[in-house]
Amino acid sequence: MAEHENEYGVTQAADPDELTVVDYPEGSQTPKSEESADKASEAVIAELKAERDHLLDRLARLQAEFDNARKRQEREKQEFRDYATGSVVEQFLPVIDNFALALNSNGTAEQLRTGVELIVKQMDETLRGLQVVTVPTVGQQFDPRVHEALGSVERADLPDHSVAEEIRKGYRIRERLLRPAMVRIVSNPKQTEA
Repeated sequence: MAEHENEYGVTQAADPDELTVVDYPEGSQTPKSEESADKASEAVIAELKAERDHLLDRLARLQAEFDNARKRQEREKQEFRDYATGSVVEQFLPVIDNFALALNSNGTAEQLRTGVELIVKQMDETLRGLQVVTVPTVGQQFDPRVHEALGSVERADLPDHSVAEEIRKGYRIRERLLRPAMVRIVSNPKQTEA
């Protein structure tokens, strides 16, 4: 039987069908290749444990970074809201000042009315500066997306389902409706549907 040593230093039979049984004397230790395999597996286990610990530490750090980023984003969002609210309120402060002056005035009812009309005009200008506009109502066709009907008025001089009267103004900022206009709509019994 021919034998040869393989690349790992293990003696093998040249014919793969032939088996060679190696007997170790009693009391002898396991072969060196098994000892080195045990040491290698212990080293691999230690290396894997170190890698696991490193990954767990990294995961904990990433979780903490994520939590900090989320908290920072919420704080920045609140600061932005406060800033936006402050800039809007700042534009209405002169209007409030004028209301206070009107309340403290000793003028006649007509003078008070004129003062309030000026304040309303000032508020409208402030709203326009914020790109807030009123929803068109009287004379317009009723639109349930921007009008809220509170009743109807029978009139023959206006088209059916048009707005006859505005009860409360509606407002929109750009294309977004802030609140619908409360209106009364026309009920024209003489008009027939086309």
